[in-house]
This record gives sequence, C-alpha cells and structure tokens, in this order.
Amino acid sequence: MLLKSLSLVNYKSFESIKLDFDPVINCLVGQNGVGKTNILDAIYHLSFGKSYFNPVATQNIKHGNDFFVIEGEFEKEGRSEKISCSFKRGMKKLIKRNGKAYEKFSDHIGFLPLVIISPADRDLIIEGSETRRKFIDGVISQSDKDYLRTLIKYNKVLAQRNSLLKYFAVNNTFDSDTLSVYNEQLHDLGTLVHGKRLDFMQAFIPIFKEQYKNIVGKEEKISLHYNSQLLESDLLRLLNAAVEKDRALQYTSVGIHKDDLEFQIDGHPMKKFGSQGQQKSFLIALKLAQFHFIKAQAKTTPILLLDDIFDKLDENRVSQLVKLVEDDNFGQLFISDTHAERTEKVVKSIHQSYKIFTL
Repeated sequence: MLLKSLSLVNYKSFESIKLDFDPVINCLVGQNGVGKTNILDAIYHLSFGKSYFNPVATQNIKHGNDFFVIEGEFEKEGRSEKISCSFKRGMKKLIKRNGKAYEKFSDHIGFLPLVIISPADRDLIIEGSETRRKFIDGVISQSDKDYLRTLIKYNKVLAQRNSLLKYFAVNNTFDSDTLSVYNEQLHDLGTLVHGKRLDFMQAFIPIFKEQYKNIVGKEEKISLHYNSQLLESDLLRLLNAAVEKDRALQYTSVGIHKDDLEFQIDGHPMKKFGSQGQQKSFLIALKLAQFHFIKAQAKTTPILLLDDIFDKLDENRVSQLVKLVEDDNFGQLFISDTHAERTEKVVKSIHQSYKIFTL
C-alpha cells in the first residue's frame, strides 16, 4: 500500500498545498515551524479520521478560516483509493472513500494501516494509564474490527453505569437489580476485551524485544508487562465487591478501563531510570513492533511515518535504525528532519528511491 499524492486546504499551517510522493522514501526537511509535522499529521488523519497531535477538530483549521479538507490518493492491492477528510465549524467531520461517506468512523479504521513514530510518543512513558491503553487498543483495532466494536460497546455501558451511580448519589437511592444488569454487560464485554489483550501481549512482547535489541545492537534488560485487575479475578466478582466503593466515588473503579502497561529497564521503571536514548529506543521498538504486528495481521505493509526521528538518538542507534529500514520488510516511508544534509546522507545509504521536499 502506498500514498501517491496528498492535498491540503486550510489544514493547520497550510492554506493550500499538493504533494506527489515517491513510492519508497519521502523526506520533509526544513526549520522548526514550517509544517513538516503537519503534513505527517494530515496523512495520519486520513488513516484514523483524527489528528495524532490534536484531536480537537476545530484547532486543526488554519487560523481565519472555518473549514479544512485533506485528500489523499492511495494505491492498495492494485486499486486506486481516494480518501478525503473534511470538517466545517458547527458540522460533523466527514470521511469519504471514493466519494462515499462512512456512516461510522470505526468502519474506516484499519483500511489504511499506518504507524507513526514521533517525539510525542514520550507520553506513553510519562503520562497515565489511559495513554498506554489507547496504544494497545489502537494496535489491535487496526486488524480486528470485532475488538473495536466490543470496546466501543463496553465504554458505552461503562458511561451508563457511571451515570447510574451519580443518579443514586444525587437522589439518595439505590437499586441493586438495575446495577446488576450493567455489571453483567460489563463482565461479558470486558472479558472479551481482556482475552484479546492477553493474546495480543503474548504475540507482541517477543516482537518488541527483538526490535529493541536490533536498535541498540546489544543486550539490555528491558521488559513490558500487562497489568490488569482481571488477572486476579473475573470482572463480575470485582464489580460486586466494589459496589460500596463505587457508590462513594460515583464511578466504576474496576474493569478493563483500568488496565495498564508497565515499562521497565533492569527491573526498574523506564520513566525514572531510563536515559533519554534508552527511552527513545524503547518507544521506537514499541512502534516498530506495532508495525510488524499490524503487517502480519492485516496482510499488507503499513505506511510508516518517522517524525523528527533522529532527535535524542546517538549515531550508533541511528545507524541501527537505518539498517532496519533498509530491510525489504518496510514499504513507504515518510521522514521529517530539520537537517537536510543529515537526512539525505541517511536515505542515500538505504539505496532506495527517494524524494526530498524542502519546506
């Protein structure tokens, strides 16, 4: 799969731009603030129906305007696919495939497999568990629509249960029968999600460790653990045991919406004990593992976006990364960098066709 061309109207810093891409490597170079990352984000937007960096749609419109349009021409399995994403203030966002609008955004997820590696990924280490759950869910959802549908249903029931708990508190009442209906629904849906997350982690962790070793070029004791309350007990028992606590808190304190990933180096938290280089290598390994997992599951090669990828990586780690990208396992690459000479030196060493866009 590849992106042949991209056009933007009133998207972030761009009033209007059209770019025709190389089928293998595309480099966006220029000083900070010229829009390199915005172009990568527009490509991400076409794949996921939202910005990677700013999910608030109105904030992706160029200042002084009231709409944006992103259009991309892709080639997938020998067929041309035209995808557009548009948004106008006060209206719903539209995603269209070959001129026909999707009824549900979730139906589009996974159609254009894509992985982005960005300095913003550091949020996976420094932010709370929700960020890491979104990572797990994003990887699985690109190749498993049933998982995404189940997760959406779970979150709807969770919101309804939380509303009921608030209603109980405000009205000083309680109805165990009504609550038990939501408990059973959460149990059924949550158990399905938990099972798929377990299966995913079992397949994903060995790929991740291999990618980390490839990047650093040596053995480092790193680990990735999946933490879930459902590893201790089934969800129905957890919900029943937490009823009084949930009534006091007025929200659901147990369930798969509390799951987390634990990142460690030498048995200690990566957040506190990993150097900047080690953290960056850890995150790149996570994303490259995501790439290989999705490629195997979706039976197509995802587009890979590398945003400011050489930041905080020493020369040895950069060269290791370049060797990985040189492998035929990768398809179309998009790279952004502030140093044009460094970028060209790197892409020349890969011995593949490339285009450099100076912004």
